[in-house]
Amino acid sequence: MGRVVLDTARAPHDSRAPWLSLTAEEARRLAGLLLFQAAAVEPGPDVPAGRVDVTPVAGDAFEVRVRGHVLTVDQPRTDGGRDTAPTPVELFIASVASCTAHYAGRYLDRHGLSRDGLTVRADFRMADDRPARVASLSMTVHAPSLPADRLAALRAVVSHCTVSNTLADAPEARVHVRRESESAEIPQVREHGRVDVG
Repeated sequence: MGRVVLDTARAPHDSRAPWLSLTAEEARRLAGLLLFQAAAVEPGPDVPAGRVDVTPVAGDAFEVRVRGHVLTVDQPRTDGGRDTAPTPVELFIASVASCTAHYAGRYLDRHGLSRDGLTVRADFRMADDRPARVASLSMTVHAPSLPADRLAALRAVVSHCTVSNTLADAPEARVHVRRESESAEIPQVREHGRVDVG
């Protein structure tokens, strides 16, 4: 089993133990880097693609497991949560934006262009009426190395990332509700943007 080594310098005020003082943002970045390094030395469990498991953590926070990766979702304090993680809606928007970034990065690689400075910004607005949903989503891809004559080509590529394609052609989604002791499931079917409730 591999090991991740974290080297911390001794603080001048305490020669007996290493200290690491981080802002909240620095701690989040460090956590991300540690997860990346841990995955490099110890691959996650062999869990098949196409499955996500969600379990409660505390309050409105939930743990999301995807192929051995662990994410957390929560709600803002204004909605009764602790704001320890993004909301499910924010994670959804992040999914669209990161899929767009992935396609943009691959496009730049294919054409021998640098990814330096590549960013994707997603701005979204929630609907004012019911049902609760995202009403609008606008993304801006910033690719400094992209020549002007390739703007349209990159736009075409990123507009058809897998997540965007899924939004354009909504999948059939079924929700089953069951008790652990029951074998029969009560399906709730969603077809192309409509949910059958009852």
